[in-house]
Amino acid sequence: MPSAIVSVTAGVMNPLLGKLTKLLSEEYKKLTGVRKQASFLRDELSAMKALLDKMELMDNLDPSAKNWRNHVREMSYDMENCIDEFMHHIDRPHAKAGFVNKMAEFLTTLRKRHMIANKIKELKVLAVEASARRERYKVDDCVDSSPGFVAIDPRISVIYIETAGLVGIDGPREELVSLLMDLERKLKVVSIVGFGGLGKTTLAKQVYDKIGGQFNSKAFVSVSQKPDVKSLLIGLQRKLGMGESSHAHELQDIVDRLREYLRHKRYFILVDDLWDESAWNIISCAFPENINGSRVMVTTRLDNVAVMACHNNRACIYRMKHLEEQDSRRLFFNRVFGSENVCPPQFKEISAEILKKCGGLPLAIITIASLLASHETRSPNEWDIIKNSFGAKFATKPTLEEMRGILNLSYIHLPVHLRPCLLYLGMYPEDDEIMRNDLVRQWISEGFVGSSHKADLDDIAKSYFNELINRSLIQPVDTIAGEVLSCRVHDMLLDFILSKNTEDNFISVAYNYEDLHSCEYKVRRLSLKSSGGGATSGTLATSMSQVRSYAWFGKSECTPPLSLFKYLRVLVFRFPNGMDTTVDLTAIGHLFLLRYLKVLAESAEVALPTEIQGLAYLETLELVCRSTESFPLDISRLANLIHLVLPKGTVLPKGIQNMKSVRTLCCSGMSESSLEEIVGLSELTNLKELKLSAGYGQSLTAECVSALVSSIGMLRDLKYLILNCKNERDGSHRHMDSLVNHSPRLQVLYLPKWNFVRVPKWIGELRCIRMLSLRVVHLLSDAVRVLGELPSLFFVVLHVLDVSQDKVVVSTGRF
Repeated sequence: MPSAIVSVTAGVMNPLLGKLTKLLSEEYKKLTGVRKQASFLRDELSAMKALLDKMELMDNLDPSAKNWRNHVREMSYDMENCIDEFMHHIDRPHAKAGFVNKMAEFLTTLRKRHMIANKIKELKVLAVEASARRERYKVDDCVDSSPGFVAIDPRISVIYIETAGLVGIDGPREELVSLLMDLERKLKVVSIVGFGGLGKTTLAKQVYDKIGGQFNSKAFVSVSQKPDVKSLLIGLQRKLGMGESSHAHELQDIVDRLREYLRHKRYFILVDDLWDESAWNIISCAFPENINGSRVMVTTRLDNVAVMACHNNRACIYRMKHLEEQDSRRLFFNRVFGSENVCPPQFKEISAEILKKCGGLPLAIITIASLLASHETRSPNEWDIIKNSFGAKFATKPTLEEMRGILNLSYIHLPVHLRPCLLYLGMYPEDDEIMRNDLVRQWISEGFVGSSHKADLDDIAKSYFNELINRSLIQPVDTIAGEVLSCRVHDMLLDFILSKNTEDNFISVAYNYEDLHSCEYKVRRLSLKSSGGGATSGTLATSMSQVRSYAWFGKSECTPPLSLFKYLRVLVFRFPNGMDTTVDLTAIGHLFLLRYLKVLAESAEVALPTEIQGLAYLETLELVCRSTESFPLDISRLANLIHLVLPKGTVLPKGIQNMKSVRTLCCSGMSESSLEEIVGLSELTNLKELKLSAGYGQSLTAECVSALVSSIGMLRDLKYLILNCKNERDGSHRHMDSLVNHSPRLQVLYLPKWNFVRVPKWIGELRCIRMLSLRVVHLLSDAVRVLGELPSLFFVVLHVLDVSQDKVVVSTGRF
């Protein structure tokens, strides 16, 4: 990538300029005509990019300037697609043997090259027209200079951890606890109602954490504006520890199973962000009436939903209030200055004015405070400019539009390289728990993450993710050892993101294919949250042929024909658990630009092509599914593959030793993998994460164990090692003794099925280990001392088989 800065528009322009530059290299010197066109396009687009970069730093653009920007953006997308297709046919090797076959393929390719070369000429005309329009409408005169952006204040992460948005919550929390924990034995429903951004979920979660331990069963479930009630109730089963029944796939069966499970229990269920009365009418059927003191707590923005959920008992409704003035100041000062008692005199007056405009709304206070805290140099004049950007009526009547104004402030003060990363969150459904690794790998595949110093793109992308956390733009969900592994987007922020995506034609969100007819521009990225139905080939061909990222979150068995997605870079399928279907991926071999492919469908089968080597750019292949009909035998030829998660029961691929680029490998078919491939693991010296398991009840032979441990010992960059494999006979643990000598960077070690007589001494040498799981026969105090001296250990699980042994003494000062 030519630049480390990737903005929304530059995210289109930068890769295009890089490809045009490549066409001018020695490699393509015989393509005289095309090189001439490419040189002209590069010069024209470089001049346009300078102005686009300037526009990116501006909030309000003149309509003519905005129109020109949108035109150039769409033109750049089409140009890149054309160049990609041209280079694909130029670089494509002649695979068929024989003179006649080679000539036939050459002529076919020649015709395609000629056709695409003509398209490039047409693109030149478009570029000339865009330049003429720029002069005609005096676009440059419409673009005034705008102040640049500064780096994030390094204190903001500490501010986030210290306050966590909990100022002013003690009183409301105790009121709710009192309301819930009265002596009433019958089932009681309590609703928390209030405007979005008041902190309803935060308050409810605090109550849930405080009293949840007093109930036999508890669960926290999030609803959404368009909930899939069946999937929601299946998730509730899992959270209650019920597992999933192979027979209960109908909604009524799921409800009946939940009622039976909860009938004699004292349960506490938190239903967060309820929007719809009809959804509650179904969900509430799963909560049986009993006399065990069970409780249900509901959060909602809608008063009528709150009343209905409480069976018209208004005594069970808690109405959220805006923060009091004192609590507003505490929250604001904590975030901006790091202490509620610190405010420089020159900022007191302007702070009071800003807080007045925030109207005691926690989300508004947190958003604006995080924005102000991110500035290394502060001045009252700068704060005054930001204050004057607020909606004039915000103090007296907060509305969604005025909140969007505040969120927009945070957006326009984002460094430009973070903007496409934030907008990309619009691909995910409302209230979704978004896994960090999925998100950052998709950013990389889209080209949003740039590096001019050959730094690790994965590390850079994670730093982007952490910046969004620190700026309070995404909310951490799952955190281990201080590392955030998943996040969630606030509903109001998601609303804002979706509106920006529509404005910039960045992502199109649809609930069925008919929604796509209203799109003003070609669909470039599509998130389809379908609950059923399909589409005609004509509809797909016209509206989806230019899609670069496609995410399918639905339960329809009609998956789209992938042969139409010629320019696809990112492909995601996610089906709800319990859906027995087949995901047809046999056409992915034609997606020559594909970089990221993930299928999450644990109950489904995936149909793959017999060959996959045409996916030369593929970096992530993750298939979490029930099974596959067959797995491509040529996967070891994918030279750029970095992350590989094999389907359930799939063995290590033949020729795995050739997959030198792989950093993440997950395989559950170790018991059937050949000894040759296990030995081949030793060649994957770039591996950082290795997860291996065998089928239920299956074991590895002593020979395989020896080969496996020997191979692992060669992986010096390994950080995460999970071996969920059982050995055939005792004594295999001795092979592990050499592990410490060759894996000095190991941070996570899970060996839940390897029987050790005692905690091995070499564990004490793993100075970077943070998480550890071992299975031992005896646990001695000396072993505990060894573990207690590990400087980085954060989490440890010890399965002790000898339950008759004496208590173990843990010395003070350990751990």
